[in-house]
Amino acid sequence: MAKMKAVQVSKAGGDFEMVEREIPQPPAGHVRIKVAACGICFSDHVTKEGLFPGITYPRVPGHEVAGVIDEVGPGVTTWKKGARVGVGWHGAQDGTCLACRRGDFGNCPNLMVSGVHFDGGYQEHMIAPVVGLAEIPEGVDMAEAAPLMCAGVTTYNSLRHAGALPGDLVAVQGIGGLGHLGVQFANKSGYKVAAVGRGAANAALAKKLGAHFYIDSTATNAAEELQKLGGAKVILSTVTNAKAMSDLIGGLGLNGKFVVLGAPMEPMPVAALQLIVGKRSLQGWPSGIPTDSEDTMRFSALAGVKAMIEKYPLAKVKEAYARMESGHAEFRVVLTMS
Repeated sequence: MAKMKAVQVSKAGGDFEMVEREIPQPPAGHVRIKVAACGICFSDHVTKEGLFPGITYPRVPGHEVAGVIDEVGPGVTTWKKGARVGVGWHGAQDGTCLACRRGDFGNCPNLMVSGVHFDGGYQEHMIAPVVGLAEIPEGVDMAEAAPLMCAGVTTYNSLRHAGALPGDLVAVQGIGGLGHLGVQFANKSGYKVAAVGRGAANAALAKKLGAHFYIDSTATNAAEELQKLGGAKVILSTVTNAKAMSDLIGGLGLNGKFVVLGAPMEPMPVAALQLIVGKRSLQGWPSGIPTDSEDTMRFSALAGVKAMIEKYPLAKVKEAYARMESGHAEFRVVLTMS
C-alpha cells in the first residue's frame, strides 16, 4: 500500500518522531484530506505534554489544518473529492448531550478535539469526521488559511458576539498570534481600535494592522489611557499574563465586556467593584464550530484580513515548534507538506 509521512508523539512529554505510515482509508462518516498546510498552535502542548486526560498514544498533533479531500468514506454525500477544506480545534460533537440537543455544539462535554482525540494535521494525509469540516473559499492560500482555523476563528468569532457596534472603541491586548488578527478584524468590522502592547516597538506594526491608537503598557497605565478614549466597549485579551489582564479591566467603559482569549495558568484577580460599577462583564471564549470557521475565512477573504505566517516543511517540525515556543515568530508558524 502507498505510504505517507507523519509526525507523531509516542508518549506524553515525548519528542516528535517522523514516521512512515500506510495512507489510511476513511471509515463511514469521514473523509481523507490531503493536507497542504497545518499551523502550529501553542495549544498543541495539550497533545505533546499529555495535558488532557484520555489521550491515546502515539498521536499526531495539529488542529489548524488546510487541504483537499482526496477520498470520502461510505455514506458521505455532502462532501466531494477535490473540495478545499479545513479542520480546526472542534473536530466533532456527540450530538446527543443536552448542549448538542440545544444546538450548542461548541459546549459539547464530549467534544472531539482534532490532534488530541484523533490524529491531526502534522501528516500528509488526515482522516476527519465530516461534522468537523469547514469549506475554504477559492483564492485563499492554504498556508494562510490554516491559522484561521484556530487563531482566526477565536478572535473573529469572539469579537462578533461581544456586543460592540460600529464606531465603538474595541481594544486588543497583545500583538501576537491572536492579537495581530484581532486588530485586523476589529478595524475591518468598523470599530475604533486601540492596540495594547508591551514596548514602543509594536506601535508601527499595530498601526499598519489597523489600530487607530497604540498604548504601550510598559510606559503608561493602559486602563487609564483607554478611559481617556472614552472606555472600551470590548477588550479582547489575547495575552497569557494574569496580572496584565487584570490590570486592563479598568479600561472598560460602561456596559463594557472583557473577553478572555489567552489562558494563563495562574488565577486572574478581579475586584468585584470593577464589574459592579458600570455593569461591566467578564467572559471567556474558546473558538468556534466549523461554520464559524467558514464565516471567518469568508470575512477574511472579503475584507483582506491575512495571518502573518512563517512556513516550515514538515521535516523541520522540531525547529518550527521551537520557533512557536520562543514567542519570536511573526506571528503564526505553519507546516507545509510540499
